[in-house]
Amino acid sequence: MFFAAALSIWTLLHVYVGWRVASIPSATERPMRRAILLTLAVGWLAYPVGGTLFAVGVRGPGWVLEYLGATWMGALFLMMATLMVVDVITLGGLVLRPHLTVLRSAALGLALVLTLLGILGGSRQPRVIHHELEVASMAPDAPEVRLVQISDLHLGTLIGADYLKALIDQVEALEPDAIVITGDLIDGDPGVVEELLPLLRDLKAPRGVWAVLGNHEYYAGRERARRLLAAAGFSVLDNQAIELKPGLWLAGVPDARGSAQTGAPETDLATALAGVPTDAFVVLLQHSPEGEQDIAAAGVDLMLNGHTHGGQVWPFSYLVGVIYPHLAGRYQIGSMTQIVSRGAGRWGPPMRLLAPSDIIDVTLRPAGRPIPAEGPGQ
Repeated sequence: MFFAAALSIWTLLHVYVGWRVASIPSATERPMRRAILLTLAVGWLAYPVGGTLFAVGVRGPGWVLEYLGATWMGALFLMMATLMVVDVITLGGLVLRPHLTVLRSAALGLALVLTLLGILGGSRQPRVIHHELEVASMAPDAPEVRLVQISDLHLGTLIGADYLKALIDQVEALEPDAIVITGDLIDGDPGVVEELLPLLRDLKAPRGVWAVLGNHEYYAGRERARRLLAAAGFSVLDNQAIELKPGLWLAGVPDARGSAQTGAPETDLATALAGVPTDAFVVLLQHSPEGEQDIAAAGVDLMLNGHTHGGQVWPFSYLVGVIYPHLAGRYQIGSMTQIVSRGAGRWGPPMRLLAPSDIIDVTLRPAGRPIPAEGPGQ
């Protein structure tokens, strides 16, 4: 059902954009119309065909097609968005008819500019976002604990060794005590990510690298994903909690959406928190930013999430924000702090538009020590 729905939406996007482009007089000439139809057809096929070719070993052409198809995915969305704005202004072409050609042409031009800006944004390494929190359960003379969160890296065909190596260098420069991965490290074929294991093993911290499964780990095959993470030297928290330092506990649950979609309901917060002292400071790793009220009521002090990508390509962020009101940044739910990462990588289009990728750097310090002033969110 999910595949059928995705394919239907993908097709309707092409039909809508093609319909509106065809209304521009210069597009009605036969050579131009044929070029438009060919572009739409190739764009519709490129991403899935490229992924299939890469998976069966035809890597060069497969990568090119998948990259072009992913870029087309973002460009098509932006064309749809800008053309829909024109349709709203003109009531679908019922008013301002003499200006329709100029308005629709301008919309396509704007979509092209936004596409180029998005590609530029998607090529940049993640920025580092710093947060500091007080921990009452830490001894007053205890050293600070630095957690670095990586989320939604989406390693695979389109994000590979070069990007990963630069990201590892960024993380190493932060000198974290522990690294936490809040899901979607893997994208698509896990075999491609397994080739990156020598690099992934360079991702180290004195108190370990801890991970939870995101929805894409389920799509890739949850048991194979678990084995891959373990082979990289990461500890997977499956409804588990460990004492990172006296008074400081780290808990993790697998992604509820991914487990439900694949028929493997595994998320169990109560099991994850069983045995954790009531006076401990609890950091929860969970892929999606949801269930905040219940999680805060369960005694979690800091919740780290990803999944949303901050919308990744504006104005898609408005749609994502309807599903996940805590889209990106820092939020307070009662006594619990929630931090939602925009993700260190990207999915689908190799673009980031008004939603830059990030690495989250959290310093936990004993209560009473001064903390630099911070504004809400980011």
